[in-house]
Amino acid sequence: MTTVFEALKWASLFLTDADRDENAGEWLLRHHLQMNRSSLLANFRMEVSGDILEAFQSDVKKHSEGVPVQHLTGYEEFYGRKFEVNKEVLIPRPETEELIEGLKKRVQSHLPEDKPLAAADIGTGSGAIAITLALELKNLTVTGTDIAEQSLEVAARNAAANGADVQFLHGDLLEPLFGQTFDLIVSNPPYIPDEDIVKLSEVVKDHEPVRALAGGKDGLDFYRRLCAGMPALMSKPGLAAFEIGAGQGEAVADLLRKAFPEAKVEVVWDINGKDRMVFAEI
Repeated sequence: MTTVFEALKWASLFLTDADRDENAGEWLLRHHLQMNRSSLLANFRMEVSGDILEAFQSDVKKHSEGVPVQHLTGYEEFYGRKFEVNKEVLIPRPETEELIEGLKKRVQSHLPEDKPLAAADIGTGSGAIAITLALELKNLTVTGTDIAEQSLEVAARNAAANGADVQFLHGDLLEPLFGQTFDLIVSNPPYIPDEDIVKLSEVVKDHEPVRALAGGKDGLDFYRRLCAGMPALMSKPGLAAFEIGAGQGEAVADLLRKAFPEAKVEVVWDINGKDRMVFAEI
């Protein structure tokens, strides 16, 4: 029989040879054994049954061939919660948790504390941003939009699984929202320049939806469209927030300044030292 330690050692070597993250083996074994990390580490000498070992080794091989770990387990953890993911939605990234942190801080400092607030998450995908905001900020009423009905189905399941009350609307960017006003509008839109898509790892470009990645010739198409439409929807005081690609900070900040000349616009760097978020306090 193979022990936990031996299974992890095999996976680490196999994934390293395939130029993949060796830590993916631990994540996959935890998934198959239904253990958290501390339990796994405390049971290094435990034997892994044949069926579980076979399934685990199969998933390790699939990941070595480019299938994301999250598609093998069926979920990603985001802000301490599990979110279902599949080929119809972008896998939530750790950097987006920093966007949530920035929003929480600015909602509390810039928007009224004593009244209900309306928030919109544009291009919601898995619903990670919308659902997290609804659960973290109890005075928010949150709406998420997406052009893909398949994405909205995933988002709705994630809202139900996490006990969040979020309204999801089908449509292109802001289109489903016109006629309403919002205190907060947030988006993590597609921002990769079209010609750079081919440079992405096959783990991303072959398994995540291109509609959630490609942002036009310079990667800024969706920011232009959002900034053109947001003034008609934004309450005052209001808060706008974007996640961006590295190097896009000043260009996106300029778009927000033109849309909201009176706003305080700030480019914020992430934990890796890259410009990753732009906030506008209106």
